[in-house]
Amino acid sequence: MTVLAIVWLPVLVVPLVAHLSPGISDAFKAVDYTVWAVFAVEYMVKLGLAPSRWTFVRTHVLDLLVVVIPFLRPVRVLRVLRLLRAGVVAGEGLGRARRLLTEHGLQYVLLAAVVIVFAGAAAELSFEHTARGSNIHTYADALWWAVVTVTSVGYGDRFPVTAGGRGVAVVLMLVGIGLLGVITANVAAYFVTREDTDDRRRLQMLEERLERMEGLLELIAGRVRSAQPDGQETVTAGEHAELP
Repeated sequence: MTVLAIVWLPVLVVPLVAHLSPGISDAFKAVDYTVWAVFAVEYMVKLGLAPSRWTFVRTHVLDLLVVVIPFLRPVRVLRVLRLLRAGVVAGEGLGRARRLLTEHGLQYVLLAAVVIVFAGAAAELSFEHTARGSNIHTYADALWWAVVTVTSVGYGDRFPVTAGGRGVAVVLMLVGIGLLGVITANVAAYFVTREDTDDRRRLQMLEERLERMEGLLELIAGRVRSAQPDGQETVTAGEHAELP
């Protein structure tokens, strides 16, 4: 449903900002009604599965309005609120990506790689733009070639013909291999560190529970000793003294 809401958003926005031909307008309306029908089916299924239907209706008023009044354009805008779920998921993913970049300094490696790519493209253009048989004549061509080379794609539509240009290519190839290794290592380290952190957290929780249990046992033992008669407590102490 979140994917449908994302797909539906252009159906809402495009007719408001552009003049569409009758055929395209009808196609947009068909998509709009189809998505509305899916929303209606979703609401009815959830209503049927809800333990308390009245509670479900009270807590999903917006969904009910979207289903019951689909032809009012102001109400259709309320469907965009469904994208909040996608926003939450995207925000969590961006947060994890940010932690992945900052925990091990990967952002500096990526920045250095970007600088090397742009500088390599400039160096490649200086070697190739006047060479005989060269196919790299503009910075756009050189930058495209540098990106293709550093990512090890190698389309072959642009390639160096001079010794200097080939030297730049070797440097970019090595940078690409190193960058791939660094990214792979950082991703693996991120998941390993996360699992290790979870294990330490669980171990700490167990230790705290054991400490609380030991405290309770000591408290119970103290109350039992205080509740026993003096004679019995002395005998018990003597019996304990005879044990090896």
